[in-house]
Amino acid sequence: MGRLFVITLEGRIYSCKHCQTHFALSDDIASKAFHCRHGKAYLFRKVRDEDEGGWLDLKIVQGVNVTVGEQEERLMMTGMHTVADIFCVGCGSIVGWKYESAYEKDQKYKEGKFILERFKVSGPDGSNYCVGHEAQVGGSDADDA
Repeated sequence: MGRLFVITLEGRIYSCKHCQTHFALSDDIASKAFHCRHGKAYLFRKVRDEDEGGWLDLKIVQGVNVTVGEQEERLMMTGMHTVADIFCVGCGSIVGWKYESAYEKDQKYKEGKFILERFKVSGPDGSNYCVGHEAQVGGSDADDA
């Protein structure tokens, strides 16, 4: 394993609830209307870029503070998607997933974006999300209601 580089972000940050590694800024939330098995999840437009210290574009697969796992097909509430789990580089916890591709035309906006599960990250004020009654037991995806 090579040297671990972790980028420290400034501003309102979402970070790993286990090791406090920074993942994203609150300004980069595309939607808070997503759900997963553990409850709420947020769709983010970008995470940090390993190569230039800038933001990831839709084509880059690896970030500095997350690593991207193997792609797989998942049937979610809004249809079939190709996704890859994302892991914290600090502690290795699965913290969400990346949408690689969507099969439904109206779901294409998700491609290249990242989900962070609120149950697995600390919010900008240091708060942790607790699993509540609204947690989904089945698949994970946006709440289209």
